[in-house]
Amino acid sequence: MDLRLLEHFLAVAKTGNITRAAEQLHVTQPTVSRQLTDLEEMLGTPLLIRGRRQVTLTDAGVLFQQRAEEILSLMDKTRRDLSEQGSQLSGTVSLGCVESCASRMLPEVLGEFSQRHPEVRYEIYSADGDDIWEKLDRGELDFGVLLEPIEAAKYDYIRLPYWETWGLLLRQDHPLAEKTAIGREELLSVPLSLPRREIVQDAIASWFGLEWNQLKVFAGHTLLNNAALLVEAGLCCAVCVGGAFAIRGGEQLCFRPFAPERTTGHVLAWKRNRVFHSAASAFRDYVREAKAVL
Repeated sequence: MDLRLLEHFLAVAKTGNITRAAEQLHVTQPTVSRQLTDLEEMLGTPLLIRGRRQVTLTDAGVLFQQRAEEILSLMDKTRRDLSEQGSQLSGTVSLGCVESCASRMLPEVLGEFSQRHPEVRYEIYSADGDDIWEKLDRGELDFGVLLEPIEAAKYDYIRLPYWETWGLLLRQDHPLAEKTAIGREELLSVPLSLPRREIVQDAIASWFGLEWNQLKVFAGHTLLNNAALLVEAGLCCAVCVGGAFAIRGGEQLCFRPFAPERTTGHVLAWKRNRVFHSAASAFRDYVREAKAVL
C-alpha cells in the first residue's frame, strides 16, 4: 500500500472535508475521492460516511485511522534511524517512562550519556505500563522504564537500582492522613481510584486477601495527575506508588504506604530480538555499565 494513500486518508479524517484535504495536499479533489474509493474497495469495508458538506468516519474508519497513524509513525522512526547512521554517533533514542522514583534517573543518565555523545537526541514518552508495553511491541519505542513484573519471554531487560513503595494518596485533612500506614480495614473504608493495569489490580487484591466486590472503586487511572485532582476534590483516595506523588507534589495531598509494606522494582526493557540503531544500542550498553553507580 502506498504510504501517500494513508496520508491522504488521514488528511480527510482530520479536516472532515475532501475538498479541504485536497487543498492541503496540493492535489485535486477527484484524485482524493478516487483514492478513498479504491482504499475502501481494497479493504472491503466503508471507511467514510459522505455528507453534503463533510465526511465522518465509520467505526471501521476510526480503527483504520488509528492503524494508519501507527504505520506512518513507525515509518518516520525507521527513516530517521536509517538516516542517522554515520561515523559520529547520532540518532534519536525513544524512551517510555512510568511515573515513579525512576523518573529522576532520566536527567542524570541522559545528561551523562549526552556528554559522551552530544549528537544524540531523545524522545520521552510518559504513560502507564500498558501503553508503554504496547508501543514497545509495535516498535514505536526503543526502551521502556517500567515497574516489574515483566513478561520475560517477550522482553529483554536490565534491572535498575530503584524500588517503589505502594500506598494511598490522600488529602492532608483526610482522617486516614493521621495514620503512618494503610492496612486492610482502612483500604476497605474509602472510595478508591485504582491503576488501570489488571496485573496491578490483581496484586492489590492479593496483598490484602480481598475480593473486588469488597472494594469501593470510584474510578480508574493511568497517570496520577487526573486522579490526584479527584483526591484533591475529596471524591476518593488513589492507590499509587510513592514516587509518582513525589515527582508531582501538592500541598493538599499526602502519601501513606501500605502495611505490610509492598515494594516493586524497575527495569529498562526492550522487545526481545530487537535490532537497534547505533545510538539506541550505545544507550543500552551505557545503562548496563552505569546502573551499578546510579
